Amino acid sequence: MRVLLTSCLAALVLLCAPLAQAELTIDITRGNEEATPIAVVPFAEDGAELPQDIAQIVADDLRRSGYFAPLERQNMFAQPSSSDEVTYGDWQALDTRYLVVGRVSQEGGNISIRYELMDVSGESRMLGETVTTKLNQLRAAAHYISDQVFEAITDIRGAFSTRIAYVTSEGVGDNIQYRLMVADADGHNSHQALTSNEPIMSPAWSPDGNKLAYVSFEGGRPGIYVQEVSSGRRVKLTSFEGLNSAPAWSPDGRRLAMTLSRDGQPEIYTMDIATRDLTRITSAPSIETEPAWAPDGQSLIYTSDRSGGPQIYRQNLNGGSPERLTYTGNYNARAQFAPDGESLFLIHKGNNGYQVARQDLDSGRLVELSDARQAESPSVAPNGTMVIFATQQGSRGVLGAVSADGRASFRLPAAQGDVREPAWSPFLN
Repeated sequence: MRVLLTSCLAALVLLCAPLAQAELTIDITRGNEEATPIAVVPFAEDGAELPQDIAQIVADDLRRSGYFAPLERQNMFAQPSSSDEVTYGDWQALDTRYLVVGRVSQEGGNISIRYELMDVSGESRMLGETVTTKLNQLRAAAHYISDQVFEAITDIRGAFSTRIAYVTSEGVGDNIQYRLMVADADGHNSHQALTSNEPIMSPAWSPDGNKLAYVSFEGGRPGIYVQEVSSGRRVKLTSFEGLNSAPAWSPDGRRLAMTLSRDGQPEIYTMDIATRDLTRITSAPSIETEPAWAPDGQSLIYTSDRSGGPQIYRQNLNGGSPERLTYTGNYNARAQFAPDGESLFLIHKGNNGYQVARQDLDSGRLVELSDARQAESPSVAPNGTMVIFATQQGSRGVLGAVSADGRASFRLPAAQGDVREPAWSPFLN
């Protein structure tokens, strides 16, 4: 039996109330024609009246990943709740490759969820577990189940229990209000971390998922802040003359890379968070910005216009000359490493405008992934399977996401206002 620790989950909940207008919804825009067929049967409920449909949340998670095509409920021949009730021939007739069943019971204040995963073609049970949680943590429990099912089938760690940060804006002219929001990876359970009458930009998660670094223009000048997600406590790290932008955490969480123009031109610096000591990384008569760390922490990539247009360069922190990484087209910017360090995700300007693209570092081959209108600010899921980014839907800013192979995509618009500057959290457990 696995107990889902609600005390750990509570540490990730912000202290302020959810804002309905900032809640994100999921609109699937492109499915993967090669997605694996799976059926997630509605979980039987033994005396439990649940406010959330656990099986539907699991099915939605798996569909959003682009790896799976869940069977619609109206097409199911039967609704078994345990493996011994499964007639495999029924599901084989529906060309279903995998099957998830479950049963939910309530004991006092605890909810017990028993779920099982079956390989239909092999007529075997792959996974079975009981999850215990609280009524107000049902979505978290469902995301946990999705993670386990995803990993059992793909051998890739699931990222459904992660979170996203993003910035919303509402209003016009001088009456715009900006909010830094945090939500589950599917856009639900959104909470406000910061509200301001001045712009908020570039949120970035610490490697342990406990803090956010971001840029705020409060006081009329950009400054880089670090804020605890659970308590809201924050500190200002920089507020130099000129640019203070693009904070990026080192993999060990001890340093921030950033762009500062304190010495004239925008350059890349790193800051030791404990001592506030700065180290200048670049020195060139060009604009250097948007740093990101290599997974091993030994180098930084960044955007530079030293070649005449925005391209991605890499600088080893032990010294040496910078290495240009991108050559396809005349605009490549805002790059981030894939978690395995073997490829980059970035914004590339091609024939279809500014799109999310992936470039293999060994071959240099670049492939456009998105088909959005003017994509920007890409952020990679911690398992490397999806990229979230900002884009336009009509006249509004929304979030989009695309699978790492480009075969599946979805949008996450808010009910009101614009949504920008997404950042995908690391794994939280």
